[in-house]
Parts: sequence; structure tokens; C-alpha cells
Amino acid sequence: QVQLVESGGRLVQAGGSLRLSCAASGRAFSGYTMGWFRQAPGKEREFVAASSGNAISTYYTYYTDSVKGRFTISRDNAKNTVYLQMNSLKPEDTAVYYCAAASLGYGSSRADYDYDYWGQGTQVTVSS
Repeated sequence: QVQLVESGGRLVQAGGSLRLSCAASGRAFSGYTMGWFRQAPGKEREFVAASSGNAISTYYTYYTDSVKGRFTISRDNAKNTVYLQMNSLKPEDTAVYYCAAASLGYGSSRADYDYDYWGQGTQVTVSS
């Protein structure tokens, strides 16, 4: 069982930056694929970024096109924490951001149904 707790969401002006954190409980954090998803009002939940698990020396990262070059996912396995650094924020980035964990070995996924554990979400609001 893995419990995830997100933090770091707040109101920020367009062009600003935020760093979201997701602290995980439980063992074997390094083996989990960690993902960030978001859900805007009236819209379906969408994939944002993922970091593959269980890599020997490299954790592969994946991003949805709309955040490439602006967002960076990273992880600190010693702290059981995954981060989402968000730069050059836009009003369309406004959403509740969720952290999720999946047992996918070396792989990754953009599909929310592949993820087994979810946090409660943190609100990010970008004003224009």
C-alpha cells in the first residue's frame, strides 16, 4: 500500500513558477512509476508527466505536449518524493494536480487507469 500526499499548489500569476511535491509512504518507492495528472473544471483528468520506475541508472521522463519545455518531473528516492517544477505558467494550466503511483517496472503510462495509488490533489490557479 502506498499513500501519496501532494503539496505546493496555490494562486500564481501567468508567467510564474511553482513546484509541486508528492510525498509517498511505504517501501520500494524507487520501483514505482510516478505520474502527475491534472483535472480542470468541467474537463476530464489528463496526463501531465511521468517518471519511470525501477531503472538501474536513469529514470525516463515523459510529458504531454502542452507542458514540454515548461514542466519538469523529478524524484528524490531518499525522500520518497516526486516533484513537478512548473515554469512559464499559463491560465490554461489551472487545475487540480494529482500525483499517482503505478507498478509498471521499467515502463511508464499516460493512462490514469494504469495507476494504482492516487493523492488527494492540490489546486493550482494561474491568473492572467
